[in-house]
Amino acid sequence: MSALSFPCTIFTTKNRMDDFGAKDMHCGDLSAEQLKKDFGLSIVSDRVDPWTLERKKHQQVSTYPASPSWKTESISKQECINILFDEFRACSKKFSFYGPYKDNIIEMITHMQHKQGLDFSSSRLDSALREQILTDTSTKKISRYLLQEALTKNINWENGYYPSQVKDELLKAIKKSILPKFDRIVDRFNGMGISVHDTWATHITIRSLKIENDRFRAVVHYKIQDHFGLDNQDVKNWKYRQFRMFRIWFVLQRYSRFALKPFMTNMEATIEITGVRNGKKN
Repeated sequence: MSALSFPCTIFTTKNRMDDFGAKDMHCGDLSAEQLKKDFGLSIVSDRVDPWTLERKKHQQVSTYPASPSWKTESISKQECINILFDEFRACSKKFSFYGPYKDNIIEMITHMQHKQGLDFSSSRLDSALREQILTDTSTKKISRYLLQEALTKNINWENGYYPSQVKDELLKAIKKSILPKFDRIVDRFNGMGISVHDTWATHITIRSLKIENDRFRAVVHYKIQDHFGLDNQDVKNWKYRQFRMFRIWFVLQRYSRFALKPFMTNMEATIEITGVRNGKKN
């Protein structure tokens, strides 16, 4: 048998990287009438009316008893967009108020406002991904556990290499696993659930495999991509539409008059997986 050469990509999702045709990457494709009629977005913001380009102002009426009312002020399209982004950031704080990743969503909203669809990456996101991979113990079906088992089982221990003929066993292990994503309870508050949550595409590569006696050490690289954008179902679902944040986000992205571009979120992490030959002690 021949030895498998490294680095070796062992897994790629069916969803491809840089898929700008994905449903949540659509931009500026809906009219005001469609947004109001088909998506129930007559009321979007507490601060502005995006359909009339008017700022809402709260005032007290000088009657007895006093009662609040609203007056409006005409503003430019750019002023309206800026106000909506400020409100977008303010609304996001209820989903992101704990831990080292809580500012991710603010940074990503601002990226959407100013960077015209350019890809986004950050060391904080990479750290969050690495931490998720290494600390998730919620199930034995996580990728690093199953990959460890496949390596331990299929290494040719007598000759100290991994046979290329059983490369598919590594793919099978990953296919049975739960890939890294941010849908844990803690992610509802730490900023990762709202800024990434699930992921779109994943590539997993074994960069190197070192076998000495009855032990191995594999260096494994995860490359993950998500889309910072909303598709139709995200807002047709009342679970999300009830929150101003998602209504504002959808209108900024999909309204033909605004058309702020969604973008690709890129994350990478490199970990080590170690193991020993079956029947041997650590």
